[in-house]
Amino acid sequence: MWLQVDASSDTYGRVASKIASLLRGKHKRNFTPNADMGDFVVAINSEKLKFSGRKFSQKRYYRHSGYLGGIKSTTLQVEFQKHPESILRRAVYNMLDDLKFRKALIARLKLVTGKEHNFKIDKVL
Repeated sequence: MWLQVDASSDTYGRVASKIASLLRGKHKRNFTPNADMGDFVVAINSEKLKFSGRKFSQKRYYRHSGYLGGIKSTTLQVEFQKHPESILRRAVYNMLDDLKFRKALIARLKLVTGKEHNFKIDKVL
């Protein structure tokens, strides 16, 4: 089943947790924690995410090269200007449990800038 979520409808964290729950399949009656039961999710308007408080200027993302002194950091504002979809994808990925099939779950998330896409949607949320 293909579900569509509007990313501009709510704040950043609420949209990410809704998408994570749909990808996992927790909205289904016969949910089983050890089974992959989720649906495909298309998130439209990912460039219109809303952020609460001062998160847009203060939140930082870190990555490390593995070498001594190899830590790099960027702010949410800089990352959002470069890749608005990657912020939502990273948030959803971190909200999913650390399972064997977490990569398969995140592969079912399709992020779209704007409203136009070519996916056949079964249900709009």
